[in-house]
Amino acid sequence: MIRKILARASASFLTALAVAGPTSPVFAEQVPVDLELVLAIDVSGSVDWQEAALQRDGYVQALRSDAFVKAVQSGVLGRIAVTYVEWAGDGIQMPVLDWDVIKDQKSAEAFSERLAKTHIESGPWTSISSLIDYAVPLFKDNGYEGTRRVIDISGDGPNNTGRLVTSARDAAVRQGVVINGLPIINDRLQPSGRPQIKDLDKYYRACVIGGLGAFIVVAHDFNDFARAVRRKLIFEIVDATPPEFTPQPHGARSIQPAQAIFELGCDVGERRLQRRRMGIDDEF
Repeated sequence: MIRKILARASASFLTALAVAGPTSPVFAEQVPVDLELVLAIDVSGSVDWQEAALQRDGYVQALRSDAFVKAVQSGVLGRIAVTYVEWAGDGIQMPVLDWDVIKDQKSAEAFSERLAKTHIESGPWTSISSLIDYAVPLFKDNGYEGTRRVIDISGDGPNNTGRLVTSARDAAVRQGVVINGLPIINDRLQPSGRPQIKDLDKYYRACVIGGLGAFIVVAHDFNDFARAVRRKLIFEIVDATPPEFTPQPHGARSIQPAQAIFELGCDVGERRLQRRRMGIDDEF
């Protein structure tokens, strides 16, 4: 009886090998790429539908541009892997497009067309830290192996929920992930009737970005987003720093000390939200 069972098991195993073929891999191999890139776009309450649409269209147009495709093809392998995520408050991260390879005009346009057709979500509050904590595991077992791993975060305000943004940033950097930023400077009042913080670009430099070669590109309002995102993507892909970005003494190539370039402190968003809940109207 035992011999019959073993014989049947052996026959089943040999049949499986024959079906798989002599060259079929037992485990799926990761596709090598020049860059693994998480595009993370702010759709929190401070971003209205028109502004969210301007951000989405900015990425659609940038991904279709000749300059973007040329940057991709200038790499050693000539291809990158990209995923697109929208985010808001603590625990509110919405995957829009899963990982895919962009290597030429056709694949770039296909990705941008899918992006243009997807619905734009929204959510309350702003948690950059939760976004970072969500994005880092996306690099694991995603089917790709890049020489660089980058999270690119665009937003119009500071972290105000979740853990401190510097804690999430530092943890990501220790795992070899680079975080770049695209702060959107604007003077539009928030739904609460209060203005955004001053010097959001300095906040992003001090509190959000980090890792080897990290940088920011500033959008001076939502209408400027398309220009800024195209410029940011090109420098990101070719692994260069924009000439207008001047590193601090410790450099953009390391975790930066927050207070050195942003006097309000990296917990400014949390403190502002707390004062709002207490009914205190003054701003800082």
